Amino acid sequence: MDYNEEDQYLMLSGIQHFLFCRRQWALIHIEQQWEENVKTVEGNALHKKADQPFIREKRGDKLVVRAMHVRSNELKITGICDVVEFVRSDEGVELTNEVGKYLAYPIEYKRGKPKTDESDIMQLTAQALCLEEMLLCEVTEGYIFYNEIKHRVRVPITKENKMKLRKIVSEMYEYYKKSYTPKVKTGSFCKSCSLQDLCLPNIMHKRSVKSYLDGRLFE
Repeated sequence: MDYNEEDQYLMLSGIQHFLFCRRQWALIHIEQQWEENVKTVEGNALHKKADQPFIREKRGDKLVVRAMHVRSNELKITGICDVVEFVRSDEGVELTNEVGKYLAYPIEYKRGKPKTDESDIMQLTAQALCLEEMLLCEVTEGYIFYNEIKHRVRVPITKENKMKLRKIVSEMYEYYKKSYTPKVKTGSFCKSCSLQDLCLPNIMHKRSVKSYLDGRLFE
């Protein structure tokens, strides 16, 4: 596949932004705005521990691959799996330079604790769909490790969640193609948003963040 083509794909990590707040996702992925807060810094530090590219570690019948680049040409999304564990099984698929067959299990690392919404589950489901397309296999489950509780949570990869994920990505592309940033919908979740100082809810009914910032540059 041509590199420039994949360069136009949506970021898999944006699924969580989109489900947390569609406006936040648009500010980051369409208007290219970003601002760090304590949570994003802690989250980046946790991912750096998991994301050690090119490291393949064998543990008996298990192969652990870190920072694995994945993509789906069907969904036009691309990103990085923190960890993919390949477990030897006669029901699995063959891997390059490995003896035997393996089942794939994506592992996502999160700084906090399990959420009340489905954003983490949808992100993991997207990783699973990418792995299925790339490896021509079926991914039946994955895991999310939550640093706050120091525990790994099993997540079944269901047909229902795959359907939800496809609808979500389709909606993301509709916004992206139109360069559309939704109006602000405030709530308690705004307090934990890394973009609360850029969102500017009091003026966003009149103009975009990009327009506002461009205007300030010439004042």
